[in-house]
Amino acid sequence: MCFACSPNNPIGLKLQFEDVGDTLRTSFTPREEHQGWPGWTHGGLVTTVLDEAMAQWVWRREITAMTADLSIRFRHGLPLGETLRVEARRVSARGCLLELEAEGKLDDGTVIAQAKAKFMIVTRETVARG
Repeated sequence: MCFACSPNNPIGLKLQFEDVGDTLRTSFTPREEHQGWPGWTHGGLVTTVLDEAMAQWVWRREITAMTADLSIRFRHGLPLGETLRVEARRVSARGCLLELEAEGKLDDGTVIAQAKAKFMIVTRETVARG
């Protein structure tokens, strides 16, 4: 029932993903119910799409990890009805931390937002310890 990717979540985004080499791609076209200010997509949803793209990059490589740190830089608003094209990739890996980045653009190349995140690799034991 993942809000971002499950096809079964009735209120979810139903994102679909594609691996192209070492890059993961997805897209999102916001509708009226996704707005913050009239005519513009809520920034939290843009953040969700970028975070989910990075998380899917990790998951598709069979790594169990959670977002530990996330920063986002908004460059432009995302108008409703305009498709956000997102690409995510790994930047580095060190110990139990993976660093990833994602960028969302419009079809004309306008950068809407850029994200950087650290994902902490977890095991059942680390989850049980809290």
